[in-house]
Amino acid sequence: MSMNATIKKTANDKRNAICTELGKNLKRLRIAADKSQETLAFDAEVDRTHIFQIERGVGNPSILTLANLCFALGITRSDLFEPVKLALKPDVLAAEQMS
Repeated sequence: MSMNATIKKTANDKRNAICTELGKNLKRLRIAADKSQETLAFDAEVDRTHIFQIERGVGNPSILTLANLCFALGITRSDLFEPVKLALKPDVLAAEQMS
């Protein structure tokens, strides 16, 4: 029974550590730039819900979206990733090892 609970939690939780850390960094930098999610979304030409998803670690933004977000915040992509010091196996490999 506890095994099913673990599988169920994993299936419902769409976040991974890298997306979560990236989201925390984006939120920190957005607040430091004194921008709301709505303002950042407008400036970066993305939907506000996408900003919300990225900041929660659920969204998986494209490189182009990240570049637009960085431009709108006046930062470089390396600024956005600087504190992220994680390296994970791709989800496909991790899933294969679990089976």
